[in-house]
Amino acid sequence: MKWTSWVTAVVLLGLIGFVVYSSLRVGGVRCQVCIDFGGRQACRAVDANTESEARAAAVTNACALLASGVTQVMACERTPPTKAECRS
Repeated sequence: MKWTSWVTAVVLLGLIGFVVYSSLRVGGVRCQVCIDFGGRQACRAVDANTESEARAAAVTNACALLASGVTQVMACERTPPTKAECRS
């Protein structure tokens, strides 16, 4: 094999290793959020690096089940959660 093939293989393996390592890393904070919207309730839990990221992602995930359309999703995301628990 040519030396360029070896360099390419090493770079690709390094990139694959980085992607796998990054995707398997677990966040430091876990938040569970429950939201009532439109007469329905949804609860979702999310792991993230910070509490604000975890809370925002949990709200987004819960609203994805409860709302349809941009206007409803925006209204749902502005609704205060009925339950919000975060732990490290």
